[in-house]
Amino acid sequence: MLESFSIVLYLAITCAVPILVIWGWVRWTRSAQPRTTFSNLSLAGFGFSNASALLAVATVLYAQFIKGFRHYDPILIDIYGIGLLLSIAGLACSLIGLLGHNPLRWHAPACSVGMFVFWLLSAIRE
Repeated sequence: MLESFSIVLYLAITCAVPILVIWGWVRWTRSAQPRTTFSNLSLAGFGFSNASALLAVATVLYAQFIKGFRHYDPILIDIYGIGLLLSIAGLACSLIGLLGHNPLRWHAPACSVGMFVFWLLSAIRE
């Protein structure tokens, strides 16, 4: 039961995060609001979560290129750590960015949490 729940959650995150990323960038570029410290922190958090998502995509592409990783491959374990750190940095910045009104106010923490759960489930499934 728990295994099937984690698979459903994993699939939901892999579908929801790309939608949030595109929607967030569209909102940011269309916004005419002045850039404040809080909006810049939300942007930084959003950027960290986007970097984490790009790392996930690059890891999948690299795994396809090398025909998969070994079990407990040190490179893969390092990638999990970097992905987790990027998502935590994104969450920290975006939580501070919640204090001010800006276009990425809710997108940044949602993407960061989504990527954190993605990396956590990926590491657990290893």
